[in-house]
Amino acid sequence: MMRFAYTGRSAAGPVNGILEGADAGAVADLLLARGVTPLRIEAESGQAGTTEPSRPLKSVIAGWLQPPIGTVDLMLFCRQLHTLLRAGVPILRALLGLQESASNPGMRAHLAEVRRSLESGIELSMSFAQQTGLFNGFFVAMVRVGEMTGRLDEVFDRLSRHLEFEMFMRQQVKSALRYPMFVMAAMVAAIAVINVMVIPAFATVFESFGAELPMPTRILLATSRFTVSYGWLLGLALVAAGFAWNAWRHTPAGRLRWDRFLLGVPVAGKIVHKAMLARFARGFAMALKSGVPIERALAAVAQTVENAWIARRVDGMRESVERGESIVRAAMAAGVFTPVVLQMIGVGEETGAIDELMDEVAELYSNEVQYELKTLSQQVEPILIVFLGALVLVLALGVFLPMWDLGRAASAGH
Repeated sequence: MMRFAYTGRSAAGPVNGILEGADAGAVADLLLARGVTPLRIEAESGQAGTTEPSRPLKSVIAGWLQPPIGTVDLMLFCRQLHTLLRAGVPILRALLGLQESASNPGMRAHLAEVRRSLESGIELSMSFAQQTGLFNGFFVAMVRVGEMTGRLDEVFDRLSRHLEFEMFMRQQVKSALRYPMFVMAAMVAAIAVINVMVIPAFATVFESFGAELPMPTRILLATSRFTVSYGWLLGLALVAAGFAWNAWRHTPAGRLRWDRFLLGVPVAGKIVHKAMLARFARGFAMALKSGVPIERALAAVAQTVENAWIARRVDGMRESVERGESIVRAAMAAGVFTPVVLQMIGVGEETGAIDELMDEVAELYSNEVQYELKTLSQQVEPILIVFLGALVLVLALGVFLPMWDLGRAASAGH
């Protein structure tokens, strides 16, 4: 047995360590079974691994300027590779053809790296895993299973369908959020204009009254003075806070807390939860249909949920199944599944048809998410109207109360 140093990615974040195995492929299988996507596996002596050559500054800058590789690029790649493999085209020739026909320069570069890895004797799944940030753990695990079962063409067909579903869901979310975001941006712009241009015009009039101003007016004037005098500082603080929040959100602990918080947000939380359940059910069904063992299927699906809190619960579910617990009991202990999902898992475990029932769950929650997204604007409109009404009320009280008091005092004087 040889000792191999590895680096990988799990639901909790980057991991590294040393394992013993007959070869790099055996170590990769062991890591995937533990829910870790291998990124690099090297013999401890450093002779049997792959090393990443240093890249010149010119190539790094060129990489930054390239258009990003989107879901549609991966979907087309999987669909075309499925067609070529089904037609009997060897994998190296298929990758060469897709590399030459790819319209995205970044995709061409990644496919060239995959081809070079294959030609050097590295397995296809490991070649994909080395392309950090492009192929996620679920993708790599599915390709690994396709290699073991000899059904790569079927695996790439299922992956293309899975990516098509993911792209459709993202488009639905963007479409539903477009109107609320536009309204919020308009409100922020209106508040900024009022503070910088409107309130200062009234300030001189209010000061000429020579009387104590009402509290809403004093608040408006103080806010306006602060915005005019320290607006640049406020802008810098907001930008700094945005960068700090983004950096915190990308830490393992920050992402875990933020993703858990998202599940409890009014209106949006239930949509996120149902979308994650649909993604889990579809990925779990696809993995089981491809012949992936349940433990490895759970480990792979945990990396596709895109919610760190649910991913950690699914990974805990995998550990419970490995200890011998039933799937439904492990799912109940996870605490993230609805009664419908638990019932389907229980029935599927008894009948041996978990993959079919998970497909039904995915279809059910996909339809619910689509309905929720279509009605999202209607659900958000009352909240926006209340917020806008409160803003108008504060402005009206601040501007018109002093005039009303002045008019009343003038009437009493007559």
